[in-house]
This record gives sequence, structure tokens and C-alpha cells, in this order.
Amino acid sequence: MRLSPPAVLFALIGGAGLALPLVQFKANRIVPGEGIGLADLPQGWGTAVLSGAILAAACWARWSAALRMAAAVAGLVAVTLSLGVGASQLTPEGNSLARVSPSSGFWLLLLAFGLMLADAANRLRPSLSLRWLLLAGAMVLAAGMLTSGLLDGVSVMREYASRRDLFLREAQAHLALAFGSLGLALLAGIPAGIAIFQAPRWRGPVLGVLNILQTIPSLALFGIMIPVLGWVAATLPGAAWAGLSGIGTFPALVALFLYSLLPVVSNTLSGLSGVPAAVRDAALGLGMTRMQVLAQVLVPLALPVLLAAVRIVLVQNIGLAVIAGLIGGGGFGTFVFQGLNQTAMDLVLLGALPTIALALVAGIALDLLVQGARKGAA
Repeated sequence: MRLSPPAVLFALIGGAGLALPLVQFKANRIVPGEGIGLADLPQGWGTAVLSGAILAAACWARWSAALRMAAAVAGLVAVTLSLGVGASQLTPEGNSLARVSPSSGFWLLLLAFGLMLADAANRLRPSLSLRWLLLAGAMVLAAGMLTSGLLDGVSVMREYASRRDLFLREAQAHLALAFGSLGLALLAGIPAGIAIFQAPRWRGPVLGVLNILQTIPSLALFGIMIPVLGWVAATLPGAAWAGLSGIGTFPALVALFLYSLLPVVSNTLSGLSGVPAAVRDAALGLGMTRMQVLAQVLVPLALPVLLAAVRIVLVQNIGLAVIAGLIGGGGFGTFVFQGLNQTAMDLVLLGALPTIALALVAGIALDLLVQGARKGAA
């Protein structure tokens, strides 16, 4: 029987997950917990057998991509539901302090089935429209499981339930930081990229300065913003009234904006430079002005590269916005750093998991937009 090497790797990862504790039961959110394996959970044997059978059978190379995808989705759903059922059954009734957290076995099984799903999707080679449908289906499935109540006993969901209003406010702040800095970078970076495209002597100095900004560690850049903007707010009349300050949302937005400039400017320059000279000459030969050539020929043809810059910046800023929690900028980083200060990993996950999910969805969606733009340009 011929085996599929990637599937064997996924099976080994999943096998390790089956051998390790699936959940961790803790008397409260801070104390160390006791690991409990999937087979030790009530009704956990069924999920363990199903997961093992899927991982082992998928090693057969003759499995179709569609069958691998369906099996991976079934494994993900089964393991996630087992986590929720186990949490509800292990938590004593009326006990608001006990916590049941996902443990190493759960994360390894999630990784194994996630890799299997990604590998199957790559082999399936779906059309662009089908990829959009798969993304929408995955989001609907995840939203359905989260809102079904089956996972309400899991520690992260209990932390969410006690902080629902705060979570929604911080989610809005996180999105505002990520998309606000992206918008500002596009407003400043695209004209700058066009300018250095038309004036080549400025390319070296401009890109050199932006490269220096990009090499500054994120935590250091956020820290630099505090004294600099604090001094400006204290000395410039009306600055504090306008919302400028050394801590809070404004310095976080400025730092993310500075990090966003290099990808936008460099991709704008690359996209415009990648348009063949014959196309520009033909447009000029038709009587177009230079501004018309730029707006009607160069920019549309460079759109896929510009969208790639948007993808890079948005995914980068969704992750970097977590650091804003250190300087009072809000966002999901608020929960991450509160959890670290309190040694409460469930609170850390409340900030980390939505950040990861948001970055994944944004990255995949913008990848699909880039592919669509390239097809349109072709």
C-alpha cells in the first residue's frame, strides 16, 4: 500500500495529540491543573477512535482530495465538540471558579486536522469562487459552534461571558487600529510610491528611511512614541485637546502607520515598474497625457501588487496591534497582557485566539482578492 508522506506526518502529530491530555481541569483560573486525556473523558472513546481512524486511513495515498477535506472537517468538529462536552461534564454544577482549558493534546489534534484540511484544499485546486465559498463555509461553521452553547463550559468562553461588553469594545478598538493604520498608510504611501516612480533619484533615500523604520523592534517603536508624543502634547497648544498624547490610541496608530509605509511604498513602486514600457509608450502614442496613463493604465495594471501590499500590511497590523495594549491603546492585547500579569492563560487566549483568527481570515480573503485582480489584469 502506497502511503502519502504529508498524511503520515499529520498522523504522527495527531497520534501525539491523542496520547497527551486533551483538557486541563483547574480549581480556579490561576492554579496549575490536572491533565485529562480524550479517552478518559465521558464519551471520549468515540472521538478518540474516530480521530485515530481518520488519521490512519488518510495515510493511504489513493484517498481523493475531497474525501481528505471532508475527513479533516469531521475530525476538527469532533475534537472541538469533545472539548465542549468534556468541559461541561467536568465542571461541577454551580461552580463559577473551576476552569476546563484546552491542553496540548487538543492543540496538536487541531494542528493535525488543520494541516490535513489545508493539504486537501491545495490538492483539490478549487476555483476562485469555490475558495470564497469554502472560506464562507468555514466562518459559518466556526460561528455556529461558538454560538451553539456547546463550548460555553470551556475556560476561554467563560472568560468571554464575564467580559462580553469589554470584549466587544476592545474588538472594535483592535479593528480600528488595524484598518485605520492601513487606511492612513494607503493615503500616504501610494502617492509616495508614485512620486518616487516618477523621480527615480528619490528612491534610494525614501526606501532607505522606510527600511530603517521597519527594522526598529515593535516594542521599542511603541516605547519611543510615548516620550516623543507626550512632549508634543505638552508643548503644542491644542494638541492634547485634539487627542494627541503619549499613551493611548494615538501613539499606537502612529507606530502602526510607520510600520505600514514600507510595504505600501515599495509595492506601489514595484507594481508601477512592472508595467511593460511598451504599454506605456502605446498609451502615450494614443494621445493620453501622463496623468491619464498613470490613472487609466499603470495603476489598474499594478492593482494586484497593490492588493498584495494591503494583505501584508493588514495581517501585520492585526498582529502588531496586540502590542498597543501595553501603552493603553486598547485592542485584544489588553486581555493578553492582563492575563500575563495575572498568570491567567485563559485570559491570554481570549486575546490571542481572535487575533489569530482575524489575521487568518484577512490573509486568506485578501489572497483571493489578489488572485481575482490578477485574472482581471490578465
